Amino acid sequence: MNEKLLGLTQRRGELLARIAVQREEMAEIEAEWNAPLALADQGVAAVRFLRHHPLLVAGAMALFVIRRHSVAGLMWGVWRVWKGYRDFIFITEKT
Repeated sequence: MNEKLLGLTQRRGELLARIAVQREEMAEIEAEWNAPLALADQGVAAVRFLRHHPLLVAGAMALFVIRRHSVAGLMWGVWRVWKGYRDFIFITEKT
């Protein structure tokens, strides 16, 4: 009985040592992935913000696209903004 108990105690010690090594490895992996995952979270938050503020997106796109002051340039800019906004909404609905 003592030999069996001694074997179990030894096995438990080995398993506890293995668990400690695995915890250290997981801590190293977490440290490596902490910054990239934080950046991804910020990206997701930015997409959510833009998705909830479509007029802000449309206004920013309009300012970026419309460079000429003619009516044709204005119409072309409106067309590009509308197409871009439609594509943006389509992409964000998938996330």
